[in-house]
Amino acid sequence: MSINMKLEICANSFQSALNAEIAGAHRVELCQELSVGGITPSYGLMKKVSKKLNIPIFVLIRPRSGDFVYSDAEFEVMKYNIDICKSLGCHGIVSGVLNPDNTIDVKRTRELVIYSKPLPFTFHRAFDEVTSPKHALEQLIALGVDRILTSGQQTTAEKGVKLLKELNALAQNRISILPGGSITTKNVQLFKSAGFKEIHASASKTLKPSQGMFNATRTVSDINRIKSILNAL
Repeated sequence: MSINMKLEICANSFQSALNAEIAGAHRVELCQELSVGGITPSYGLMKKVSKKLNIPIFVLIRPRSGDFVYSDAEFEVMKYNIDICKSLGCHGIVSGVLNPDNTIDVKRTRELVIYSKPLPFTFHRAFDEVTSPKHALEQLIALGVDRILTSGQQTTAEKGVKLLKELNALAQNRISILPGGSITTKNVQLFKSAGFKEIHASASKTLKPSQGMFNATRTVSDINRIKSILNAL
């Protein structure tokens, strides 16, 4: 049976988001600073993308880089940013909270899920740090989470495909497992043949670094790479 697989593009800028739509991606996860795993995009970026794009926009709610254990002040910032997402007409929230022992912070994650309604909620790759992924899966189902973005607790989704398949089987359509982590044209069929209904990729290329004091590397989601993944589906 053929599966109509959806492609979510992790977009780190307005240009990346626009390229995702031009190329035919089904959804964008909007963030900034992918070099640290992504943080919440600025208000200006959220507003620009929400006004210009027609495909669904899910927004990463992560107030800083580092771990996923947050202070009370950081947690308030997360809720403020969810308010902004709702006011701008964004279509989904991507977030999550852990305890210091790398278990799901059920209380705070529940609060975020409820606070995000009626928008769907994706638990992000904090999942890849949990100590008991199968138990965490059941916890997130009970909390009403819609999907889990995960690489199968490995550096790439391809390396984590064994756990991804196990989680997908356990989920039994109660929650969507969204594989993400270095998914490209070369390995996308691995996930389609395994029965996943959607995948997550940045499909990015590295831009030439600017010459100056802060010679940081920049990336942008690439139209041709996105099209190539879609064509491989």
